[in-house]
Amino acid sequence: MAPARLEDLPAVEAELTYLAPMAGTPRTYTYDPPPAGEPRSNLVDDRRRVAIHDGRPEAAAFGLDKEGFALVGQPSAVRDFYDDEEIRRVYYPEAAEFLRAATGADRVFIYDHTVRRRVPGAADRDNGLRQPATRVHVDQTVKSGPQRVRDFFPDEAEALLRGRVQIVNLWRPIRGPVRDTPLAVCDARSVAPDDLVAQELVYPDRTGEIYSVTYRPSHAWVYFPDMRTDEALLLKCYDSAADGRARFAPHTAFADPTTPADAPPRESIEIRTLVFHHA
Repeated sequence: MAPARLEDLPAVEAELTYLAPMAGTPRTYTYDPPPAGEPRSNLVDDRRRVAIHDGRPEAAAFGLDKEGFALVGQPSAVRDFYDDEEIRRVYYPEAAEFLRAATGADRVFIYDHTVRRRVPGAADRDNGLRQPATRVHVDQTVKSGPQRVRDFFPDEAEALLRGRVQIVNLWRPIRGPVRDTPLAVCDARSVAPDDLVAQELVYPDRTGEIYSVTYRPSHAWVYFPDMRTDEALLLKCYDSAADGRARFAPHTAFADPTTPADAPPRESIEIRTLVFHHA
């Protein structure tokens, strides 16, 4: 079971970037230039200093269906996480098998991955480079989760959606231990439905949707310092089961005030998966 008192765990205090309450729909264009007269993004930041608790002393107590995240041991045979062909050939099957065992799923489908490397001063997506994501967010919404199933399995979608469907990210360091820009995760039970605000991500050929998150003092934040390359985080980004289990776990990279000045910039990979359970 989860730790009885999260506040009893060690913590750092750091600034997280939430979405400020705003009129209209939050929207971000993923390409340049955006349509004439449109800003690249209309999001308004709300920066808050929060306590982020060290989950390592109670790591085994956190669970994907309770808090919406879990720290797991997951060694990999991949030699080069910057080689897309090797990732698809070696890592995708490894991860799919691991997730089937971890979730009891009948079927796991990996639909994409993102490699991130922090380059000081560079913008996200600059020359295709992905930086750590430094806004509090969830990768899917109650609308976009089922749409992913329809996008990838148009002929099977309605049958698959009659069963339980989850979208779970598997996040791991490429270089460890991670001391720069670690990942913070929010206990899904501390998040109210009104905290999750649908945000449009506009691509040249489609419009996707994620959740931005507005601040609430009760949000309970956790991180696992010094993550190694044989460890990974499972992150719940969508769950069709609305029976009290965690459905959406907000997360964000953050600047850890205890990071040594000579710590190498964070390098990580996340894969995004559809996890199916028969009806």
